[in-house]
Amino acid sequence: MRTDQMLARLEPVFARLDREPERPAHLQTPQMSRHRVVLLSATLAFYLVTVVAVLTTSWLVRLDWQIMFFRPYEQWPQVHAFLDYLVVLGQRGPTAVMVAAWLGWRSWRQHTLRPLIALGVALLLLNITVGSVKLGLGRLGPHYATQIGSAELFAGGDIFPSGHTANAVVTWGILAYLASTTVTRRVLSVVSAVVSLSVGATTVYLGTHWVSDVLLGWTAGLLIMLALPWFEPLISRAEAYVFELREQWRRRLEEGRISEPVAAAITPLLSAGGKWQPGRAPADAEDGAPASAAQAPATHSPALRPAAHQLSRQHVIRSERTPLTPGGSRRPAHTERASARGASARPATGG
Repeated sequence: MRTDQMLARLEPVFARLDREPERPAHLQTPQMSRHRVVLLSATLAFYLVTVVAVLTTSWLVRLDWQIMFFRPYEQWPQVHAFLDYLVVLGQRGPTAVMVAAWLGWRSWRQHTLRPLIALGVALLLLNITVGSVKLGLGRLGPHYATQIGSAELFAGGDIFPSGHTANAVVTWGILAYLASTTVTRRVLSVVSAVVSLSVGATTVYLGTHWVSDVLLGWTAGLLIMLALPWFEPLISRAEAYVFELREQWRRRLEEGRISEPVAAAITPLLSAGGKWQPGRAPADAEDGAPASAAQAPATHSPALRPAAHQLSRQHVIRSERTPLTPGGSRRPAHTERASARGASARPATGG
């Protein structure tokens, strides 16, 4: 009874989740417009200027040392505890997990893998571009500096550009990049900008990065977000490949070429959206075309049964079921007890 009531309560939830059986038509893929190309070129020029300024030990390096000696964490110690938590918004592990969980729900909700694949491509570009520059220049951080006024390059460090800042720009900026409406994209763009600026400024406050590290981190993250439309064809091909691979597994499962434990594990993935379940007739068989799967009785094991919310029929509550009347009493006959009961309703007492 409790199970039926729970399933009845979950019916509106599953109906809500399945109301979009495919990717919405209003979602538009960002294009590499002329305005974006101009902005990308300007950002790339600023990136190169920043690198050259550090390589030549210019005024930017002197500014780095001035702020380092200023020690902001000693000037405003009352916000130190709060900023220790705020800087986590730029760490790759926690932020990637949070954003991937949200984009994974969107992918399942809209029946498209583009959000997750776009996030993966952006993070891959971030690791390649920022990581290669970090290792190539080998700059030491403020806490490990050895010579006053030096750029501290090629010393085995890995803090130029700031990975926290670049990761904040990419991880939170991908939410704005994948937004469905113009208003949402603008709001998320402002939010991601505020978060990335705050994370970068926090690393300078804590003394873990130079100012030039943060400037180059902002620029590196912005370059990735601006260049991401160039990788949209790759994202589309990757999504098509994954869906084609899923169709191949579906056919193998229908043909019985997969063992039951493996089939039980992959059935929820293959039947996402309620479009397909093992043991059911395909679309052409339901329309009247002959099909062996439609004619053969269902002999699948309980492990292959689809989830209750994926069935097309409505759940029948207990009150609507036809009551079953047993053909006779299930209690075994006791002849001795019956004869004793017939002789006397009460046991004999006394001598």
